Amino acid sequence: MDDMESVSSNGVDPGARSAVEVGVGPLAPDQVVAVARGGAGVRLGEDALAAIDRARAVVEGLAAADTPAYGVSTGFGALATRHIPTEMRARLQRSLVRSHAAGSGPEIEREVVRALMLLRLSTLATGRTGVRRETAALLAGLLHHGITPVVREHGSLGCSGDLAPLSHCALALMGEGEVRDASGTLMPAADALAAAGLEPVELAAKEGLALINGTDGMLGMLVLALHDLRVLLRTADVAAAMSVEGLLGTDRVFAPELQAIRPHPGQADSAANLVRLLAGSGVVASHRTPDCTRVQDAYSLRCAPQVHGAARDTADHAARVASWELASAVDNPVVVEDRVESNGNFHGAPVAYVLDFLAIPVADVASMSERRTDRFLDRARNHGLPPFLADDPGVDSGLMIAQYTQAAVVSELKRLAVPASVDSIPSSAMQEDHVSMGWGAARKLRRAVDGLARVVAIEVMTAARALDLRAAALGVSPSPATGAVVDLLRSSGVAGPGPDRHLSPEIETCVDLVRSRAVLAAATSVIGDLA
Repeated sequence: MDDMESVSSNGVDPGARSAVEVGVGPLAPDQVVAVARGGAGVRLGEDALAAIDRARAVVEGLAAADTPAYGVSTGFGALATRHIPTEMRARLQRSLVRSHAAGSGPEIEREVVRALMLLRLSTLATGRTGVRRETAALLAGLLHHGITPVVREHGSLGCSGDLAPLSHCALALMGEGEVRDASGTLMPAADALAAAGLEPVELAAKEGLALINGTDGMLGMLVLALHDLRVLLRTADVAAAMSVEGLLGTDRVFAPELQAIRPHPGQADSAANLVRLLAGSGVVASHRTPDCTRVQDAYSLRCAPQVHGAARDTADHAARVASWELASAVDNPVVVEDRVESNGNFHGAPVAYVLDFLAIPVADVASMSERRTDRFLDRARNHGLPPFLADDPGVDSGLMIAQYTQAAVVSELKRLAVPASVDSIPSSAMQEDHVSMGWGAARKLRRAVDGLARVVAIEVMTAARALDLRAAALGVSPSPATGAVVDLLRSSGVAGPGPDRHLSPEIETCVDLVRSRAVLAAATSVIGDLA
């Protein structure tokens, strides 16, 4: 019996070996990716269940007391001054979730919804929110069975957490709203729960608020973006090496003693990658002679480690912020020992800032990639290659319009680099008078990461054609690493030089090869892992 089938009706699967265990401690980024993107199962650890029970006892004690406690026996936001009698508190929680599930627009991606659900579960597991164990277990059950609530694109201001997106998920726990099952079929939440053998919950005191008051959506998108950027920035080094080689550039500027003069760690790593990628290149060796009159390469070649390295260092900073957030229990109010305290930890600014920050190097790495591509196509700057790398220039346009596609994407990336977090629109009758807009920052970063993959893919495709032309003209071979990438493209249906043909399918194939790590894997299969 597989893990999905062995989950008990409360959503906990103590015997599943492949499931990610959610405990009191923070999740690792790889665990988030495994659940969100890889579909890994989930189970709650015994330490989490014990912590949840302890916090729930505190909440129930406050619920029974005469003194109002925010989130337990009062309204929310600007309505927090109203004390809610005991008999109306279940309705209070239902009303909160229903009213806050107010998203609009297209569905967001399954991996994003799974990430935000997992991260909310992680906060519940800290024992700071006061939910019951059956409520946390049901959230784990949805994840484990692949039931994904429908969450809409628009609705979160990134303060008081990602209220609307998380409310759509909480709605499913109540057996309301729409979800997609593990096969992707759209259905009512109640039907999906029943099919999985799960029972909806009636939310008790504070549970509605605990389920929706977190930065989980923006954090989930940050973790996924960082995962993708680690691959893309290494692949950008591969693309840059291919371009340096194809444009008859020098590798001497990447020497470690030159990088040590300016000791940024990302720069050193990127330069070291370029040295290794270009090692053994017959193309580079062919012009390393006294006859070469070129003094310096263009910035887009010579300064690749400086730009790619700065992007790496920015990603490292964002990863530190993500690690702090993964170790956080974001809710308001929170259970502290034997009491519940209000706080401002739900404000998304720390995450929003780095989401915005990352969009800048993403745009700039793509901009440099496009400049290298453009040099290949310009007869005045490509050092003896045909215009646009065309077979019969004039009759054939070669890769002319592939660069147009790159330029269009890069232009969009520059717009996406405008920060969302500098904006704030007051909400909740001025109670929530400053918000982070972190959800918007996360959404635009996802689009930017997709754009970077497309731009790098077109550079790889262009450089591969140029290397084929160089090999034919000079009778020499590219480096073993870059040659492996060229071979990958050719074996994947991306043809070499020749008369014009339908380019779009070849571009999309290259994009898939970049996204799937195949381009990076081809290079590293020869020289080992890159830094």
